Amino acid sequence: MIRTLKLVTRTASLISVFSACLFASHLVQAQQSVPFRAGSPVAPNGLNYQILGEGPFEYATAEGMDIRVVVVARDIEYPMSMAFLPDEKILVVTRRGVIRMIDNEILSPEPVSGGPPSVFFGERGVERATSHGYIDIALHPDFEQNNLVYLSYTKPLPDDERGIAVGRGRWTGNSLEDFTDIWGGQPNLNGVTRLAFGQDGTLYLTTCGTGAQELGSVGGKVLRINDDGSIPIDNPFVNNPYAQAEIYSYGHRSCALGLAVHPTTGELWQTENGPNGGDEVNAIQASLNYGWPIVSLGRTYQGPWQSERPTHELFEPPVVYWMPSIAVSGMSFYTSDTLPKWKGDLFVGSLRTGQIPGTGHLERILFNENMQELRRESLLTDLGQRIRDVRQGPDGFIYLVTEEKSGAILRIEPAD
Repeated sequence: MIRTLKLVTRTASLISVFSACLFASHLVQAQQSVPFRAGSPVAPNGLNYQILGEGPFEYATAEGMDIRVVVVARDIEYPMSMAFLPDEKILVVTRRGVIRMIDNEILSPEPVSGGPPSVFFGERGVERATSHGYIDIALHPDFEQNNLVYLSYTKPLPDDERGIAVGRGRWTGNSLEDFTDIWGGQPNLNGVTRLAFGQDGTLYLTTCGTGAQELGSVGGKVLRINDDGSIPIDNPFVNNPYAQAEIYSYGHRSCALGLAVHPTTGELWQTENGPNGGDEVNAIQASLNYGWPIVSLGRTYQGPWQSERPTHELFEPPVVYWMPSIAVSGMSFYTSDTLPKWKGDLFVGSLRTGQIPGTGHLERILFNENMQELRRESLLTDLGQRIRDVRQGPDGFIYLVTEEKSGAILRIEPAD
């Protein structure tokens, strides 16, 4: 009898295992086969290329403050960033490698002259994702005295090479003159390089490229230079013979698309794309290692975790992170009383959510007094635009750059 019971139990166990295997096999067979290109899933296009309406658009928001979104200027081909001049004009740089000027909400019909030659997507067989003509623009802290404008851009090099460079020129009121490179131009350093001046007048910049953990490489770093391109004597690795002297922090993924200085503390903050998730907002401190590619809170594009155990143990952790990815881009701390319930919040652009084009938006993050996240809000999701840059204007409004074929500058203001 006992032997019979054992036989029945074993048979039942085998049937259970066999059934589980059939069920698992069925699940595997039923799962969609997703096409890949260059190691990444091909993005669906069902929501892509959403046309921006005429506006204005009005929204209720989580903090009980209604807002209006106004289209300041449109039909700017792939704008990347902007800067506000003291006379209320706006300079906009584009992937095409041109500067456009907006004066009293009117887009100048001709590009601003005097900028450097650049390489943009579509030229020399360069794919869209990796080559941007002009990338970022920043005004010198003493702009009203010296009129210096700084650009990061993709520079054409001999033998069909290209590399990121940072230069500066003097603004004449309608053009740049005497533009000169102050940093970079090495071959094979590509992608996005964001610029931000620190409160001490030094210039910070992000870099793409390989070697994020190697101090002998400038790829995957936040760099710090003087306004003329020389190296600050107090940089953390300036006395290390095996390190690049301009390195300020390291261990960053190639997609660091936002850079901003906290208006109160003077601390540098950076946004950094993860692979498939694990996007980050980091508070950057001198000499610290932020972990890429050893650690990440995201998955690879093929599905497995980037790290065996997703963590930042032994490395500097992010202040904010996203899973799934929102493709974080430009960022800005809001300091004005014009939109009072948002004062002190951080605004971060999103190019797309969950690897789906046409789902870009704006994120608002509320911190406590210790800069620890309390809540976040997704804004302008219905517009479906790639929000590439976020800036606070001199008027206290929030301005956005939509990086689209027919891009625009948007302004967020109170609804009443």
